[in-house]
Amino acid sequence: MSLPVHHCPDLTSAAVGGTVVLEGDEAHHAVAVRRLAVGEQVRLVDGRGRSVTGPVAATGKRSLTVEVVAVDDDERPAPAVTVVQALPKGDRGELAVEVLTEVGVDRIVPWAAARSVAVWRGERATKSLAKWRSTAREAAKQARRSWFPDVDELAPTAAVAELLASYDVVLVLHEAATTPLVSVPLPDAPSFRVALVVGPEGGLTDEELAAFEAVGAVTVRLGDEVLRTSTAGVVATAALLSRTRRWGAG
Repeated sequence: MSLPVHHCPDLTSAAVGGTVVLEGDEAHHAVAVRRLAVGEQVRLVDGRGRSVTGPVAATGKRSLTVEVVAVDDDERPAPAVTVVQALPKGDRGELAVEVLTEVGVDRIVPWAAARSVAVWRGERATKSLAKWRSTAREAAKQARRSWFPDVDELAPTAAVAELLASYDVVLVLHEAATTPLVSVPLPDAPSFRVALVVGPEGGLTDEELAAFEAVGAVTVRLGDEVLRTSTAGVVATAALLSRTRRWGAG
């Protein structure tokens, strides 16, 4: 059974033989909810590849001290996958973020698509983005990730197109596409950057497709079934990663 994982934002000074003190809500969750006790093994991660492992040395109401037995620095997973996720309605946005994080996505870009039912403005935008980021952090811990995904600020279509221009491979999921995702050639390299664009419930507009195709995007389909916007991204990411060295292929 893998060790419980907790997020400690700063592990830069962690060294074998020393200690790391976790405080605040994260420590409270470890002690009061998970009931970690002195002597139990735990893993702390900073979300940027560094982790420490060791036994719990002391606990308090909102603090947890860990004796550092091992320090590991993991390279960022490659190839890196970014998902541009059109805003789904209701709580399906958090579902999308959760499953995308679990499957290994490295960056999530909330997209204000023309036909998105959900709209982020003002205080709602601030709260929604915070919820997406919190969901990604919790899902990353659940998935035992040492690298947490970045969750960007809400982006309009023009900003998304500009972002996509910097990627090696850009795939737009579209139910009317004729090219299967599994047939798109991928770079023969251990490291490259790929972006997947997931549209809203109402579909992409012609203008959005044109903007993305202008920067090299290829429209692709997964199969005959039409998936919800909240689940299409995770299925596409899994299909993509299954063809890469990251998941043992090649």
